[in-house]
Amino acid sequence: MRRLPTAAAAAAMLLPLAAAGSAVPAADGGAVDGAVTDGASAGDPAPGESVTRGAYIFHAAGCLGCHSNEKEGGAPLAGGRAMATPLGTFYTPNITPDPETGIGRWSDDDFIRAFREGVRPDGAALFPAFPYASYTRMTDRDLLDLKAYLFSQPAVAAPNKPHDLTPPFSWRFLLPAWQWMYLTPGPVPDDPAKPPGWNRGRYLVDALGHCGECHSPRTLMGGMDADRYLAGNPDGPDGDKVPGITGAQGKGIGDWSDGDLTLLLETGLTPEGDVVGGAMGEVVRNSTSKLTAEDRAAIAAYLKTVPAKE
Repeated sequence: MRRLPTAAAAAAMLLPLAAAGSAVPAADGGAVDGAVTDGASAGDPAPGESVTRGAYIFHAAGCLGCHSNEKEGGAPLAGGRAMATPLGTFYTPNITPDPETGIGRWSDDDFIRAFREGVRPDGAALFPAFPYASYTRMTDRDLLDLKAYLFSQPAVAAPNKPHDLTPPFSWRFLLPAWQWMYLTPGPVPDDPAKPPGWNRGRYLVDALGHCGECHSPRTLMGGMDADRYLAGNPDGPDGDKVPGITGAQGKGIGDWSDGDLTLLLETGLTPEGDVVGGAMGEVVRNSTSKLTAEDRAAIAAYLKTVPAKE
């Protein structure tokens, strides 16, 4: 079978999280009552339960691929992977619990602020190569469970590499202005007019899987073009052209059935019998193939409703 050199980027299609947008499958395939939403309350999960949930979220959110420099023999999650963009080259950071070079000294509040507000523990703004404009929609419960899983992994002492960016994109003091334009902090409530599977799929696509970060074109300032969400990106990560994944007929996945989509997310097979390669192959291998069938179906159901964008 021919390998298809697809350009879907490294955090492309999406991942999982909960029923009605708020529960994550348990290890046994059941559901763990989940993520706290507005107006809801829940007791603290047991440590083991939090780590188990966090492992699922970790794969759903695509953390492994970006934060591991596998080609150069780097340790998992120790960072150092180069990400070439039109703005320059970003190097992913160490997210192991090492206290000196990783995130071992981050508190729960530090972790949530990084994902929700794009801010480091020292108060400096984070570059949006870390897709916090999408991750901001994750619930506190899911973020803390993800942190619990990351802190259960081996600590690796691996200093972070400095980014190689072109001015003015290297000027960190400009980032608060970027965030003012492109960051809307906080989870998005479920749409009561939509079925639970649709809300779940939206959460997986828009928040956890951050599909729009790769599958949407960028503005001159590097923000996602909201008017053309999921319409494809001619300048994706590493210079690849990333296809559109809206429901537009005759384009992208518009003519695919739900079964076509779920099969690709599980196995990497396209309707034509090809196998996706490149970054999307990595996404399938590390993320979407590890989701439950229900989560993959929710992703497909939501994507098919996204309107065509030019």
